Amino acid sequence: MLGLQKGRSRRTIVHTTISSSSSSRPTLALSTSKMGVYEEVRVAEWCMVTSSEETPRHGMWLTPIDLTWASTGHTPTVHLYRSDSGGAVDFFDVARLKAALAKALVAFYPLAGRLGVDTDGRPQIDCAGQGVLFVVAHSALTVDELSNFQPSPELKRLFVPRVEDYSPSLMCGVQVNFLRCGGVALGVAMHHIAVDAIGAFHFFRTWSAFSMDGDAAATALERPSHDRTRLRARSPPVIHPDALTLFCPPKQQPPSEEPKPSPGAVANQIFTLSKDQVAALKRACTSGASTFCAVSAHVWRCVCAARRLPPDATARLIFPANVRGSVRPPLPDSYFGNGIIMLGVTGKVREITSEEQLDSVACRIRGAIRRMDDEMVRSAIDYMEIAGSQSQTDAPTGSVPPETDLRVVSWKGTLVYGTDFGWGKPLVVLRAEQPRAGIAYLIDSADGSMRVLLSAEPETVNGLHHLLYANI
Repeated sequence: MLGLQKGRSRRTIVHTTISSSSSSRPTLALSTSKMGVYEEVRVAEWCMVTSSEETPRHGMWLTPIDLTWASTGHTPTVHLYRSDSGGAVDFFDVARLKAALAKALVAFYPLAGRLGVDTDGRPQIDCAGQGVLFVVAHSALTVDELSNFQPSPELKRLFVPRVEDYSPSLMCGVQVNFLRCGGVALGVAMHHIAVDAIGAFHFFRTWSAFSMDGDAAATALERPSHDRTRLRARSPPVIHPDALTLFCPPKQQPPSEEPKPSPGAVANQIFTLSKDQVAALKRACTSGASTFCAVSAHVWRCVCAARRLPPDATARLIFPANVRGSVRPPLPDSYFGNGIIMLGVTGKVREITSEEQLDSVACRIRGAIRRMDDEMVRSAIDYMEIAGSQSQTDAPTGSVPPETDLRVVSWKGTLVYGTDFGWGKPLVVLRAEQPRAGIAYLIDSADGSMRVLLSAEPETVNGLHHLLYANI
């Protein structure tokens, strides 16, 4: 039985309720051009959900890869669910969600921790069972009004919990937003220093499985692996001479400093490539290419053309590579942490944008991925450790990527649509906000189509409407 009382004892949910009649009730406002009015979310209650059993209490050491994501802060996502049962009374039952979350936190206990530092001043996760922020809110918006939403600061402020108000920094916060139509917008903020997208969606699937199947889910779930020492830097560090031609060294920033947004306007647009269009792109890559390589190559050349870059300019594509299987011995698929390293490929704009060069561009991407073996991963980690050990006062602050850069992030294979809490799978799962230009997210769907969420300059987005679908 879960108690609703203050404290951090076992099987406890620390719970504070905000009365619906309170004059100091927190509200968040969103201006929606579609409706032409201000809509607001009303917070009904909030609490800290702790694990249902005792968990290890210690300072969790963070790898050099983890530390490169320190200044990224929390990744905000929104998962949109429709109620097909006409607003069933138990749809997204709050008590059931809390109980399932408490069970999931037994295995995923670092998410209940706080960002801290060790005796040497190195960031770590203080795991002491402090809990995950859990907010319940209500909105007058409907699923139909949100089904085609685009990332925006307003969407984040509306549906994602305000984790930035807490110090020390929370690792995770969730907000269950009940919509007027009976549907739910589930907002999540998860600190990138703790985990990458692969680990995050592993947690979502575990939480949702406990909600759907209760204790019976435990036997079928794969537990996360928390041994981060496998990605420790070597002593002394050794950097392979080819490493810096393959991976993109991150710019070091203090954990408290947020990356700077793009100075100009940023437009966000979702483009959908059908299953047949994805297949056509793969067929055009006559040397053979994965879906990621083919689609990334196509998006890269279209963005270069839409930006009207000079033919002799050198463009760069940056993308994260999952290194769990690249190290020796390999990390388990269930490794819970940041197991990704940013790779980069370059080329002259005239070569990238040539209609006949899609196969060649895809091969460049595939070649970079194949080169990421154990030695390259270890060299990258050693480089990050050396760069991170330098004075933070000498490190550059958040920077805006040049117009010749495009970053492509793939959520393909993360089972992003597998989070069924017992009331159906989500209609849409997207980042709530993307304030910087030059980033594209690739999100696969169950029907084989691919959604491309592009954040770029408005004129680039406008040009892509034609370019992305031409000659496919």
